Amino acid sequence: MQNQSRDGEYPSNSILSNTADAKYHNRAPWKKAAASLSLVLLGSGMTLAGGYMAGHSQQVSESASNLAVSRVNAAPPLAAGTDPNFVIQVVQKVGPAVVRIDSSRTVKTQIPDEFNDPFFQRFFGSQLPQQQNRVERGTGSGFIISADGRILTNAHVVDGADTVTVTLKDGRSFKGKVLGKDDLTDVAVVKIQADNLPLVALGNSDKLQPGEWAIAIGNPLGLDNTVTTGIISATGRSSNQIGAPDKRVEYIQTDAAINPGNSGGPLLNYRGEVIAMNTAIIQGAQGLGFAIPINTAQRISSQLIATGKVEHPYLGIQMVGLTPQLKQNINSDPNSGLSVDQDKGVLVVKVVPNSPAAKAGIRAGDVIQKLDGQVVTDASSVQKVVENSQVGGDLRMELRRNGQNLNIAVQPGAFPTQQVQ
Repeated sequence: MQNQSRDGEYPSNSILSNTADAKYHNRAPWKKAAASLSLVLLGSGMTLAGGYMAGHSQQVSESASNLAVSRVNAAPPLAAGTDPNFVIQVVQKVGPAVVRIDSSRTVKTQIPDEFNDPFFQRFFGSQLPQQQNRVERGTGSGFIISADGRILTNAHVVDGADTVTVTLKDGRSFKGKVLGKDDLTDVAVVKIQADNLPLVALGNSDKLQPGEWAIAIGNPLGLDNTVTTGIISATGRSSNQIGAPDKRVEYIQTDAAINPGNSGGPLLNYRGEVIAMNTAIIQGAQGLGFAIPINTAQRISSQLIATGKVEHPYLGIQMVGLTPQLKQNINSDPNSGLSVDQDKGVLVVKVVPNSPAAKAGIRAGDVIQKLDGQVVTDASSVQKVVENSQVGGDLRMELRRNGQNLNIAVQPGAFPTQQVQ
């Protein structure tokens, strides 16, 4: 079974909806094979580990942003060793740089248009519901990455916030300003007016391996400065796999306990270096937490700080990784509308009209074999190459069409602010 992605970066939302099972079983055989593994993995779905809450219910999607920080200026990492109390050392070193972020926003109650009708106003005016404002409050975590008050957190923690308050471990509180946020990667940067603040040291998330120690510090459910430990369970989890199809992140999986309020807090290695930012859990599961790699967060935050926005390259295709079984299912289905002569590569299922892919002449039924010189076998590998490309630059695509090999140049465009349907 393969993950199917749309626009080169995200899968169809329908397979992740509450009615996913019914839709999935009604699909053609080859489409069943292409459907997301998230149907099996998610259970009752992904829960963001922070954000706005009314009572105990969570009401926003989550997002994160990282600020570019010089590793030279960061606090030196703790020495590796066999000290059984190494977690204590990590907490003592990093704890002061972990903050609580409280945010609030005012939501206006919408009154149905029918109640504005003169008839209703004349006879029932005093009894009709009136527009009211309610305040939604949320909480999350963050960590200081510059001594002058730049803080990294999840975008969903501050999304739509009217006010942001940052509380340090020593009890001081500051008004925070959101410097920028990127919804596609769930990364945000908050700034407070302060100097000589404690800050974290950043690690290298590209070198992580399953089995390494993982330490999470945050403010779950209002319990400030909570510490949990575990290991790195896996790396490179696609957004499709964890049930966040609208994100463009390859997540780190950990079994360190993460709960609502942990969003935006640091995931640390045994040296006390930040290797990821805690972001989400799978609802109803145990030991399935996900974090944004710090290298990704740092890359995004650099753009946010420099320009206030992030441009994500995209192609505009819906695709699926081929297997021999999938090839057979497609070719045996008279309603598929496709004929495939390859059992390896990435099949283009749909091309979005007026997208960069459409302008380059890419068609449904094409099989992508190489992208920018790299062999691609699934949607995630295509997404990675596209994400690392430049908007307006040239990507060389080697593909198979109707038994012939073709070389096509495509120029990635800037991902539209509204998700392409």
